[in-house]
Amino acid sequence: MSHGSGLQAGLKNRHLSMIAIGGVIGAGLFVGSSTGIATAGPGILLSYALVGTLVVLVMRMLGEMSAANPTSGSFSAHADRALGRWAGFSIGWLYWFFWVVVLAVEATAGAKILEGWIPAVPQWGWALIVMLVLTATNLVSVGSYGEFEFWFAGIKVVAIGAFIVVGALAIFGVLPGVHSDKAGLSNLTAHGGFLPHGPGAILTGVLLVVFSFMGSEIATLAAGESENPQRAVTKSTNSIIWRIAVFYLGSILVVVSLLPWNDPSIKTDGSYVAALNSLGIAHAGEIMNFIVLTSVLSCLNSGLYTASRMAFSLGERGDAPRAFAKTNSRGVPMAAILSSVLFGFVAVFFNYKFPDSVFLFLVNSSGAVALFVWLVICFSQLRMRKIIQREAPEKLVVKMWLYPYLTWATAAMILFVLGYMLTDTKGESSGRTTVLLSLGVAAVVIVTALVKEKVVAGRKAPAVAEEQADEVAVG
Repeated sequence: MSHGSGLQAGLKNRHLSMIAIGGVIGAGLFVGSSTGIATAGPGILLSYALVGTLVVLVMRMLGEMSAANPTSGSFSAHADRALGRWAGFSIGWLYWFFWVVVLAVEATAGAKILEGWIPAVPQWGWALIVMLVLTATNLVSVGSYGEFEFWFAGIKVVAIGAFIVVGALAIFGVLPGVHSDKAGLSNLTAHGGFLPHGPGAILTGVLLVVFSFMGSEIATLAAGESENPQRAVTKSTNSIIWRIAVFYLGSILVVVSLLPWNDPSIKTDGSYVAALNSLGIAHAGEIMNFIVLTSVLSCLNSGLYTASRMAFSLGERGDAPRAFAKTNSRGVPMAAILSSVLFGFVAVFFNYKFPDSVFLFLVNSSGAVALFVWLVICFSQLRMRKIIQREAPEKLVVKMWLYPYLTWATAAMILFVLGYMLTDTKGESSGRTTVLLSLGVAAVVIVTALVKEKVVAGRKAPAVAEEQADEVAVG
């Protein structure tokens, strides 16, 4: 056992490194980038750069707190201490809710690909198989989760790295055996300019890409089960700049340079498949489907791990059933994993039975949680810095830059993005719908937290009064 809990230090340094790298690359990068490119043109690069900067700043704050106090509850535990029990309870449960809904989304996405390859098994059957396999992986040990994630993330990293290298060679006309008449840096400005839909499209692009960055914080949760949590957190925090620059900005730059942003194939085939097809690479669609499937499985694997560890932390702090905080002999929180996957199965059922009502509500009502989490991290860091400086200044091995000004600026930017989302009214999953439903769910959770706090305080009051009366009697 380690770090004063039933969790065990089963994650090796190589696991943590790949979890940190892979956590940044969500399936949303492959699947959702085509909509962003169609909306903002080459200017989508600025959207990714803006959100990437936001994530770097938020991760720096989280890194500061987590390096000083590594814990499986990460930002929820920090919020608990810095802002109050209600904050840790609320953001912890909202984050858990976000990831169990993601389990259903990713299981369905993976099942669609697998059904295309082996149609004999129905889509719901594949979703069930995928969920069961990854549940079993998480139940074995944290080491088996780490090992699976190492290989899943490794495939993603190698694939994007190869894509960037091959694409760059084609852009500069030096790729052997390939001549693309569409490729070239001129695509960045030739088709209506760098911002064909005007500067406002950059912010619209931000709304489309912001959620593909969720998962950057997983490394700080996983660090609690590593041999050297402080080193793991410091390393993942310091490396996030180049990870976002290479994997997001680098790969999207290649896509919009290989093809004109308004090429119809970007929307019909997906941005990465269209880019590979433009080079005449055989079976580009199937290659990309395999990489997307790997990303989906990686996201599922990490989602189940993350949801269960947050449930474990909430159980440890008395904010969830105590059973969630119990681990078996291998250091696995079985109750926390099974309850998370059970909700995931229920969400998968809703996805098949009521895709346009119940499941749409679940997706929309969890959609803005990423921004809520980042906002809570900002406010937690403002308070936590003072606590760490007062109690253990030697633990400030990672420091937020330009504190407190940059923290306030980041919080203001997140609030601005949330405000801008309220102006987006297009479609059933519009920005306004997502923010309002997410705020509604957040309000319910916060009220529950405050009521719980009041009930606990009410129970404690008679006990404290009795204790004081006993002291007076003895005196």
